[in-house]
Amino acid sequence: MIGKRVLVLSCAVSMVGAVCGAQDVPLIEREILFGNPERASLQVSPDGEHISYLAPVDGVLNVWVAPSEHPEQARAVTDDDGRGIRQYFWSFTGDHILYLQDLGGDENWQVHVVDIESGEDRNLTPFEEIPGPDGNPMRGPDGKVLRPAARVVQTSADHPSEIVIGLNNRNPMFHDLYRVDVLTGEMEMLERNDAYLGYLLDNDYQVRFAFAMTGDGGSQIYRKTEKGFEAWETIPGDDLLTTNPIGLNRAGDTLYMVDSRGRDTAALVAVDLASGQKRVLHADDRADVSGVMVHPQTLEPQAVSVNYLRTEWTVLDPSIEQDLRFLSMLDDGDVSVTGRSEDDRVWTVAFTRDDGPVRYYLYDRANRNARYLFSNRPALEGLPLAKMHPVVIRSRDGLDLVSYLTLPVWADSDGDARPEEPLPAVLWVHGGPWARDSWGYNSVHQWLANRGYAVLSVNYRGSTGFGKHFINAANHEWAGKMHDDLIDAVDWMIAEGIADPERVAIGGGSYGGYATLVGLTFTPEKFACGVDIVGPSNLRTLLSTIPPYWKPLMDLWAARVGDPRTEEGRKLLEERSPLNHVEKIRRPLLIGQGANDPRVKQSESDQIVDAMQRAGIPVTYVLYPDEGHGFAKPENRLSFFAISEAFLAEHLGGRVEAFGSFEGSSIQVPQGAEHVPGLESMLKR
Repeated sequence: MIGKRVLVLSCAVSMVGAVCGAQDVPLIEREILFGNPERASLQVSPDGEHISYLAPVDGVLNVWVAPSEHPEQARAVTDDDGRGIRQYFWSFTGDHILYLQDLGGDENWQVHVVDIESGEDRNLTPFEEIPGPDGNPMRGPDGKVLRPAARVVQTSADHPSEIVIGLNNRNPMFHDLYRVDVLTGEMEMLERNDAYLGYLLDNDYQVRFAFAMTGDGGSQIYRKTEKGFEAWETIPGDDLLTTNPIGLNRAGDTLYMVDSRGRDTAALVAVDLASGQKRVLHADDRADVSGVMVHPQTLEPQAVSVNYLRTEWTVLDPSIEQDLRFLSMLDDGDVSVTGRSEDDRVWTVAFTRDDGPVRYYLYDRANRNARYLFSNRPALEGLPLAKMHPVVIRSRDGLDLVSYLTLPVWADSDGDARPEEPLPAVLWVHGGPWARDSWGYNSVHQWLANRGYAVLSVNYRGSTGFGKHFINAANHEWAGKMHDDLIDAVDWMIAEGIADPERVAIGGGSYGGYATLVGLTFTPEKFACGVDIVGPSNLRTLLSTIPPYWKPLMDLWAARVGDPRTEEGRKLLEERSPLNHVEKIRRPLLIGQGANDPRVKQSESDQIVDAMQRAGIPVTYVLYPDEGHGFAKPENRLSFFAISEAFLAEHLGGRVEAFGSFEGSSIQVPQGAEHVPGLESMLKR
């Protein structure tokens, strides 16, 4: 075990002015970094008359609405008092907000509609169980009653008072389609589903396409005809994660796809449905198309983005070229349009920076006037935040790993992304794994850098956005070459003089939690300690306990992770499961878990904690009974990062803010509180 070391750094001139080491840079409070944003998720109503955003009410995120001309008149229109609202959008009525809410993080979403004037809140999908053939509720492998999960499939300006939802309250594996009247709550089945992963509808709510997996891990697109669904296009397994339809134009005669077939990176492609002719609208050899702006009326693409090191927009429609040029000069950071009124008169715009909060504007296109509204976390303004440096690291077999490095502001006097001397470091691994890290403000990076650590996040093979070759290089490489990429990144930090080789930690959530467990079992001497958040410990049990509506994706998991249906596949899954290598753990481990996690069940953490206890290996286990796949409640989030901070300081030697209070948190520590300095006494308060 690595003992605690105190950081003592020489004087330097940093990005925030003259400082004399860490002692002259104040600790940024965790509450500022991990508490609720003051305002976030700005949108505009379809008629442009109102804006909306998320903001706390008594510490819980709710939806607020204000007249566009008088944002100071904002008022909360929802009254959630639990985990808060995080997914919402406008109904085309212009008078209603739609939002999703689950129960304690179980991701069995219910769709609510609220009248912005009266405040009346209606649960459109108030179903609590899925009845079985015998009339009794169906139960999962853990014996718990299966709850249906709703999803909003489509909204349309042509049918402003209706939406289309998917609901698996009949067959837990598949979502039927329903037309739902948001004014009355009346539901009508649109499409019974016993075979398809999903559907694509046109603006008139006509089902046009359906999608199903193929045995090789690819998918088949079916086109609906008068005779029913007919096979239309095949997406090979190698292209599945980089090819998908994204929508139809308003006329319904052109399908737009992000498509990597016949190339490496995914291009934006237009398909003429009458002739079948395909036209590439935009492609970039460095990265996949990642974002598309469409006209609110015609639904035709107007601009497209790719994200290699940072987000870059390319204009396709000259009519918005001057708008985007004007916005790009308005503020620092990467610009995104978060909402547009139906007449395209009003836009809501966000600017993302790496060393400051997201800044929101209301843009009047006719007058080319942008009004600053607010930032998501104004408490960050003026604080000693660090820059995030994009770096490209070469893997041992020649892949380019786009990564992001953040250093303490006092440690890099000339801004060259190299400290004056090696630092304790944290490798923070993203989840997914079919996701990616990106440039911009990152609360974990800022927190760790402010505590004195170099922080590196790596887009290891399997990360999205860098072409299909990069994703497919991860097939059957969990704990294999995917982990090699992480080790290569650590070795790069050491070789560049960034990291002290004796003081490197690994941490992350979901796949990042799994990578942490792999790091401490497969490479037990590489890391000084690890922080695992909702990480799977056994790949076989992970795949046997997935939600029912994930089961149609089993061919995808089999092709990319390992096939639990074959002897060879089961052997691979067993070999790559940290649970089966527990005896190799030599370094301290902190585990955080939500009891209601539908993706990585609590049993994944329970079983590795039990195995470590039987082997006499110390571990600290933090459990939240009201959380799911991650920690949504700010009180829970703050308590876990407080524990993580004390844990890292004990083993890496960084700076520490006092625990503060756990009031309002559901925190339980079933095992190992004594291994984190001060935690036992904190829990007794």
